[in-house]
Amino acid sequence: MNLINKCWFFLFLLSVVLLAGCSQTSSAAPNAKTEQTKTETGTRDNTPRVLLPSADGTTVYGNDSVIIDASHPEDGYIMISCTGNDARIKAQITGPDAITYTYDLESDSGYDTFPLSAGSGSYRVQVFENIAGDKYAVLFSQDLDVALKNEFTPFLYPNQFVNYNADTKAVEKGAELVKSASTDLDAVTGVYRFAVDNIAYDHAKAKSVKSGYLPDIDETLETKTGICFDYAALMTCMLRTQGIPTKLQIGYAGDIYHAWISCYLAETGWVDDMIHFDGEKWTMMDPTFAVDAKKDKKTKKFIENEKNYTVKYSR
Repeated sequence: MNLINKCWFFLFLLSVVLLAGCSQTSSAAPNAKTEQTKTETGTRDNTPRVLLPSADGTTVYGNDSVIIDASHPEDGYIMISCTGNDARIKAQITGPDAITYTYDLESDSGYDTFPLSAGSGSYRVQVFENIAGDKYAVLFSQDLDVALKNEFTPFLYPNQFVNYNADTKAVEKGAELVKSASTDLDAVTGVYRFAVDNIAYDHAKAKSVKSGYLPDIDETLETKTGICFDYAALMTCMLRTQGIPTKLQIGYAGDIYHAWISCYLAETGWVDDMIHFDGEKWTMMDPTFAVDAKKDKKTKKFIENEKNYTVKYSR
């Protein structure tokens, strides 16, 4: 049985808590990109750029149970904190694309960061508490008008799904992997090859993972194992901290719920769902299936066909 079949159990569980969505793309250059300088072996600056979200308290909404910090919506994120004893709290964010994203929240755990990945426009943020069975009541609701600095900012910051900071070991490892890079494409290729060649798919984890699972990026790096969500989060961390806007994509690979990445290359624009250019065509940026593709020609053929992939949302 190849990896496509074995991944199904985890992907089914993940689909229980994740709702659909996708963001729009363009070929404009990201403002977050810094001047290129000479490195040890490449001509691209590989200095990590760790952009950290901040709950400054300059614009705050909420009540006794919920705090929504909207101090930096122009940077593509908001932060939410909840108090109370209810362990089943959810946030929903609906953007100008009318697609609703659902997240799990933990009480008294501080702020979590959530991307405004649908671009500029009107958002509705709602927080719900479980009252009985699968019934939820609204704890708080707030409408926001968002004007992003640019379309890339939601995909350059960490968030609940791609959680890292300046001390995350994967940030340093990402910089090491791109030392010889002269272009963003070189950098992406280096990170991708590391994931494919060094991270093994964890079949046992896929069978036991529970609903609401979130990746631990450094754990994936340390153990060199993971499921599709782990692969995508690790690569997204490494690339975002290299100033390369990267989307963690959730959607379908064929009829399987799956996670992979897309990114913006300065020399190309948005490269959605693809990674490698052999002079004639791009092939899919899917590190999980690419591991299996080294042994399975059917899998390789599958990931090279972009029609097999349907994006539901981007984190």
